[in-house]
Amino acid sequence: MAFEELLEDPVVQTYLHELVGPRGMPVAAAPPDGEVTDEELAEDLDLELNDVRRALFILYENDLATYRRLRDEDSGWLTYLWTFEYENIPEKLEAEMHKVMRALEDRREYEQDNEFYLCENEGVRYEFAEAMDFGFECPDGSAMEPMDNDHLVEAMDRRLAELRAELNVDTETDADLEAEAEV
Repeated sequence: MAFEELLEDPVVQTYLHELVGPRGMPVAAAPPDGEVTDEELAEDLDLELNDVRRALFILYENDLATYRRLRDEDSGWLTYLWTFEYENIPEKLEAEMHKVMRALEDRREYEQDNEFYLCENEGVRYEFAEAMDFGFECPDGSAMEPMDNDHLVEAMDRRLAELRAELNVDTETDADLEAEAEV
């Protein structure tokens, strides 16, 4: 997929924005063909050199840009020539989605395995053990109410099903999850 097609995708735009932030987005959104120096990018995009360098370094850390160094024989100065490697973006996005899925699975398990109590006036939720330590009484003196989080678990189940379908991942059983945890 060409850079232009990738950059038109709102998911890719959001991903790049999350990586480099608003000040680095002009750098990420305008990858030149071939090699370019940070100074050339700063001048072409009318940006501060430090903002360009920060964005380039973040892209480099995420395997979306590479560089090679050239040393000026007269002055000894190093020049960095940058190349954008956006063909890695689909793999990076898929890895991020797997990470989100694992975090959501962990959170779902936590929600499923715990009992919660709510102090409505403060909007604070306590696990059973914490609620018991407080004598099931809120700091304002009102009684803590048991909290039904089934709707939250159901929402997580729906989102997990969507992620699994999008990633083409089979639903794992509890035995599969326990086996993975032991490894």
